[in-house]
Amino acid sequence: MSIALHGRAALESAVNIDTTVQEKNITYPTDSKLAIKIINRLNKIAKTQGIQQRRTFVKKVKGLRLDIRHFRHVKKRKRATCALKRLRTIANALIRELRRTLPQYALFEHYQADFLMYKKVLLQQPKDKNKIYSLHEPQVYCMAKEKDHVQYEYGSKASVASTAKTNIIVGVVSHPNNCHDSHTLPEVLEHIETSRGKSVKQAVCDRGYRGKNEVNGTEIILPKKALKKNNRYQRDKKNSVAGVPPSNPLLVT
Repeated sequence: MSIALHGRAALESAVNIDTTVQEKNITYPTDSKLAIKIINRLNKIAKTQGIQQRRTFVKKVKGLRLDIRHFRHVKKRKRATCALKRLRTIANALIRELRRTLPQYALFEHYQADFLMYKKVLLQQPKDKNKIYSLHEPQVYCMAKEKDHVQYEYGSKASVASTAKTNIIVGVVSHPNNCHDSHTLPEVLEHIETSRGKSVKQAVCDRGYRGKNEVNGTEIILPKKALKKNNRYQRDKKNSVAGVPPSNPLLVT
């Protein structure tokens, strides 16, 4: 739409490309939150199918939720750890009960994929790869963007491309996998060429894209590192182009 509105102004040969985080509508993920959500979902499945459960553990989960609040407290961490272990045990017990009592057609046609995801969530450890951070958005992954106010962000990586002179958006691509910024360039450049019917000759990126000098005939321009002989203004100007926060933001205009 932006290309159609601006016409020839969007056909510049040089573009600026950068990545950002496309945030998802999820809460801050913790193992206890996921375990409690799994228990609530399993109880809902049993109620929907009209299954009489031996125990729903609703009252027990309320007490365990209170114990987990003090997970960072040194003297109460052991109680919180035991509460998390108990939540996982309850979730596994409900899964086994539903597998025994659910009709076979409903189990394999509707709930088998959900049960497999629940088991994966309950077994995952802090250092595992390809973890699940949300039950309704399982494709969400964790990204470390090295920001001061938030160290990690949960969502998907998105690339945004704009023309170098007029700053017209000519390409936006969402990436399903958390890959290095330099590996996102082929998809973004192909999307720009498809959208406006003209290839890109030069792509200006920050130093997060280092490792690529040319992609499919497009020259990749990266900023140089700040030198010791540079004054503070020159150093901050190079760092601002590279995506590094300046030493004093008031000096950069």
